[in-house]
Amino acid sequence: MRGLKGKRVIVTGGGSGIGRAVCSRFAEEGAEVAVFDLNEEGGRKTVSSIKDAGGKAYAYTVDITDRKAVDAAVADFEASRPIDVLVNNAGWDAIKPFLDTDRALWDKVIDINLYGPLNMHHAVLPGMVKNRSGRVVNIASDAGRVGSSGEAVYSACKGGIISFTKTLARELARHGIQLNAVAPGPTDTPLFAQVAQGETGAKIAEGLKRAIPMKRLAQPSDFPGIICFLASEDAGFITGQVISVSGGLSMHG
Repeated sequence: MRGLKGKRVIVTGGGSGIGRAVCSRFAEEGAEVAVFDLNEEGGRKTVSSIKDAGGKAYAYTVDITDRKAVDAAVADFEASRPIDVLVNNAGWDAIKPFLDTDRALWDKVIDINLYGPLNMHHAVLPGMVKNRSGRVVNIASDAGRVGSSGEAVYSACKGGIISFTKTLARELARHGIQLNAVAPGPTDTPLFAQVAQGETGAKIAEGLKRAIPMKRLAQPSDFPGIICFLASEDAGFITGQVISVSGGLSMHG
């Protein structure tokens, strides 16, 4: 893809799953990648694999719900050269019927899936505005577009991220900044395995598999192409869009 070589990219949740695959693809395209992840070991493994392949990457152990930690990590990575791309990928959920949940679960889901990305935007975007250039790709979810049983609060967060992405795309277009969202369907990641535990989770997970027209869960490798495309010069006139990667589970005109 055009225009990714030498770009400086932050990917949250880069220590496993979709995030690790995205980090590796950016590095293959010649970008320098900052891997932000609360899981220190996972982040370092991603960086090691990139460096072993001849790429450039840096590990930051960051809790995206902690604004001070976010600011410190962003400032450190930004100190040498500007940040060109932000991919907000980190997320978390537990599948439960809404009436079986409590405030503690709501707070955790909202902190990670909504406040975390807000922290990242608020820390990174001022530098992009100053440089009049930047790309943001937010990993939303089809749960935020059409709903998902057992994921009420998560769906609310991801719907909020979709609306937030569209709003900032309007606000920041004049500054040369483009924001888009990618909405994964059910994906075979460590998080999916975790949230599919228990009788209710297992039933929902199996139902999702049967409902996908392509008859399989997405794999982490299904996402880096579209994410890197949206960060590249090939997507120079695309902003405020939401693209589902779901094997046809949801289809939007």
